[in-house]
Parts: sequence; C-alpha cells; structure tokens
Amino acid sequence: MATVITLAQQKGGSGKTTLTTHLACELAARGHKVALIDTDPQGSLGRWFMTRWERETGLKGDITFSTSSAWGVTFESQKLAKDHDYVLIDTPPKIDSDLKPALKAADLVVVPVSASQVDLWATEGVLDLAQREGMRPLAVLNRARGGTKLTGKVLAALDELEADPAKTVIGQRVAYAEAIGVGQGVCEFPGAKAASEEMATLTDEILSHLR
Repeated sequence: MATVITLAQQKGGSGKTTLTTHLACELAARGHKVALIDTDPQGSLGRWFMTRWERETGLKGDITFSTSSAWGVTFESQKLAKDHDYVLIDTPPKIDSDLKPALKAADLVVVPVSASQVDLWATEGVLDLAQREGMRPLAVLNRARGGTKLTGKVLAALDELEADPAKTVIGQRVAYAEAIGVGQGVCEFPGAKAASEEMATLTDEILSHLR
C-alpha cells in the first residue's frame, strides 16, 4: 500500500501545489510510482499535469493524476494506493470540515509556510485541525530569502508551533515556477541545480520523517 502525503495550508500562495509537483517529480525520478490527487477547485495541479502530458516532458508515465471532491478523497486515495508507492494530495487554501478527510487519509501532513508573519498566523488554524485529527504535521519554510531577519524570525517561530519544523528551507527561486510552466519538476529542469538539490534534501527529510 502506498504512503499518503497531504499538503495543506489555509492561506493561498503558500506553495502547496508547487511543493506537490516538485516532490512528485523527485519521488518519480527515484523510481517510485506516484499518484496525485487534486481536491482544489482551482485546478492548478491538473493544469500542470496536462502540460506535462501534452509536452511529453519528464519521465513519461511516471506520475498519474486524479481529481476528487473533499469528501471523496478517502476512497480515491485508497484506490490509488493499491498500485502506487506514494499518493500526494493537494488541498484548497481553506480550513474547514472539508479538509478533514484529506488529513485522515494521510500518513504525513506537510504544511508549507511562506516567510511572512501573515502566513505564520494562517498556519495555526491548519495545525489546530490536524492536532484534533491526531496528526503532527511537518512544517516547511517555503519561498524564503536566505540571510534575512524575517526568515530567521519565521524559522524561530516554527519551533513554537504544534508541528515538526523541517530542517530543509525552500528558497525563493524562479526555477520552481519556470519548471512548473513546462510541466516539469526542478529535478528535470535544465539549470535548476540549486533548487533540485533543495527538493532532494526535503524529500530525504520527508521520507525519514515517515519511518
């Protein structure tokens, strides 16, 4: 049976879909069978997948894609888990009862947090809901600018939350957006060495967190 990873955050623009796509590509590049479930009505993950398919870019057939309603995600994840190694669930930017099934289905919840105080405040609601579902998420600082006071403050604040702060920090790099635009992950995208190394390190940390 597959390992299920749910990415959740109530604030839009936190990087849920970005992390989902690049994590999926990194896992696929390592030889794993990966399935994606998009429960976000905006459909950004589906647009990325269609771009990938139409361009025949990256590893052909390495990743499968499905959509689901919030309350159908349990059935969909269980179905995909039968013949995949990892199932990644991308959720909409909101925090309400609709998020509960995606949390319950997960072996690990990953919460991306952009380097801003507003994003940090928004994270508290997600963590509270996850805690009520018996989950302790992994909080990942995303879109951070290295060496800034704000990044340092947000990193320090993550230690005070009901989550395990990831040691890996994902930087504000244009390669993440550029790769998504052509249906790829940074591990496949030419000239994205720094971003690719970051994502590989984060993937290692996520996998070690699951053991």
